[in-house]
Amino acid sequence: MIEEALREIRRGSAEIIDEERIVGLLKAYYNEGKIYTVKAGFDPTAPDLHLGHTVLLQKLATFQKYGAHIQFLIGDFTAQIGDPTGKSETRKKLLPADIAQNAKTYEAQVFKILKPEQTEVVFNSEWINPLGAAGMIELTTTFNVARMLERDDFEKRYKSGTSISISEFLYPLLQGYDSVHLRSDIEIGGTDQKFNLLMGRHLQRTYQTGKEQAVLMMPILEGLDGVQKMSKSLGNYIAVAEHPNDMFGKVLSISDELMWRYYELLSTKTLVEIEGLREDVKAQTLHPKAVKEMLALEIVARFHGEASAAEAKAEFERVHAKSEIPSDIETFECVGPIWIAKALQDAGLTPSTTQGRRDIKQGAVKIDQQKIEDDQMQLQQGEYVVQIGKRKFARLKVHS
Repeated sequence: MIEEALREIRRGSAEIIDEERIVGLLKAYYNEGKIYTVKAGFDPTAPDLHLGHTVLLQKLATFQKYGAHIQFLIGDFTAQIGDPTGKSETRKKLLPADIAQNAKTYEAQVFKILKPEQTEVVFNSEWINPLGAAGMIELTTTFNVARMLERDDFEKRYKSGTSISISEFLYPLLQGYDSVHLRSDIEIGGTDQKFNLLMGRHLQRTYQTGKEQAVLMMPILEGLDGVQKMSKSLGNYIAVAEHPNDMFGKVLSISDELMWRYYELLSTKTLVEIEGLREDVKAQTLHPKAVKEMLALEIVARFHGEASAAEAKAEFERVHAKSEIPSDIETFECVGPIWIAKALQDAGLTPSTTQGRRDIKQGAVKIDQQKIEDDQMQLQQGEYVVQIGKRKFARLKVHS
C-alpha cells in the first residue's frame, strides 16, 4: 500500500525534498494510524481560480487518500505584501476588503476537490498579527540579506538596480513562519515557490519545533495553447467557475499531446488507468477525442455536477458536430446601423474593435452561420446570431 501511495504522491511532481520523511509518515499512518499534516498556502490576490491553481488541490486530495490532514492556508496577511516570486517590481498593495472577498471565493471552491472532514482552513493573520513588532524583528534575525539576495528574482532585480522593498524580504520569512506555527509535516507548492518552501524547513529548525517539513513541488500547468503557463492575462485558461458548456469545449480544444499532461495533473484516474487509455489510443482501439471527452466530463462534473457535465457534452455535440446554434446564447440590443466590429465588442465577443476586425480578416466571424469578409459591414435593423470561432456566440437585436 505504501508503494502505491508513493507512486500517486510522486505523480506529476517536479521535485521532492526529503522523500524519506514522507515514507516515514506513510508508515506511521498505516502501521500506527498516526495522522500527518500537509500544508498548502494560497494568497487571495484575485477572485477567480483556474485549473492551474487546482493542480495543488488535486495533490492535496491525493494525500488525503493516504491519511493526511490538510492545512489549507489562506494568506490573508501575506496577500497584503504580495508574493514577490517571479515579479520584476514591487506589487501593489491590496485592500483588506478585496482580500476578504477573494478569500470567500477560495473557500467556496476548495471543497469541490478536498474532503471537508480531513481539511482545516486557516488564515495566517491569526498568528502573524499577534507577533507584533518584537516578534517580527526576531523573525528577521533568522535569515541574512546576502542569502535573501541569492533568490533568483531578487538577484536579478538587485543587479539591474530595480527597487526591492523590505516588505518583500519579509514575505518568504512569513510563509516559513506559517510552517512553524502549524507544525506542518509536508508543504507543497509550485516549482516557482522553492525558495519560500525551503524557508519553512529552515525556520522549523531555527525555532526548534522538532520537525523539518518535507517539500513537494508541482510543475506549472500549461494553458490551452500548450506552451505558456495557464494565465488569465494570456487568455489561455479554464476558470473553475466557467460555464459548464465553455469548460467542456475548452478541454476538448487542447491538443492530443497536452491531454495526457492534463490527465496526469488534473484527473483522479490512477496512473494504471491512464496508462491503459494510452495503450488503447496507441492500439487505435480508442480515439483520442473519446479520451478527451472523458477528461472533459470528469472536470466539468467535479465543479458543476454530473448532470451539468452530461448536458454540456450534449450541447457541444449539438452545436459543433451538427453545426447548430447553442440554445442559451445571450441577447444584446443596440441602435443601428452599427459597425460590425463595434457590435462584436459590445456583445463581449472580442475585447476591442481592432481584434474584431482581425477576427473578420482571419475568417473567424459568422453572421447567421455565414462567414463574413467585410470588416466595414454596417448591421441594419434586424436580429442576428453572430459568432467568433466555434465557442463564442451572441444574439444581436439592432433597433432603428
